[in-house]
Amino acid sequence: MLQSPIFEITLSGDIYALKLPIKPIRPFLEQKLNRVRVMATYKTNTLSFHGAIQKRKGGYVMMFGKRYQKELGISTNEVLQVQFFEDTSTYGVELPEEFEAVMFTDDVAHQIFESLTKGTQRGLIYTILRIKKSETRIEKTLLLCENLNRGIRESKQLFQR
Repeated sequence: MLQSPIFEITLSGDIYALKLPIKPIRPFLEQKLNRVRVMATYKTNTLSFHGAIQKRKGGYVMMFGKRYQKELGISTNEVLQVQFFEDTSTYGVELPEEFEAVMFTDDVAHQIFESLTKGTQRGLIYTILRIKKSETRIEKTLLLCENLNRGIRESKQLFQR
């Protein structure tokens, strides 16, 4: 499995994106692996997440929003350590247990879900991941399956009754 060395990045400028140095990400780019698992460390705090290496203005960046910054306890102009790993997950994001349990028991909805673009799939999974309570995750995944079965494909409508 491909992994980068641990490297340092300063959180500066565009505080919602990390400017990535080319050397540690080159092997990922050469293999056309833009989806990666990330291990970020600041002082004694460590955070693991899935991310995308994106080309922007002649360089490469990765989104690193306020939520991640808050979890790590990092502010602008501070240095964090980062390491990338090849993302071997199916959807480029960790699947919530409740989503898996519900989605994989409805064959028709699961087949429809699989026909959606990878980005749409990730977006729907992220919507479920943001929900704190397990019961609510189950309810929203059931609603998603119901709406997929009804022929709804518009992301914004998939969680509406």
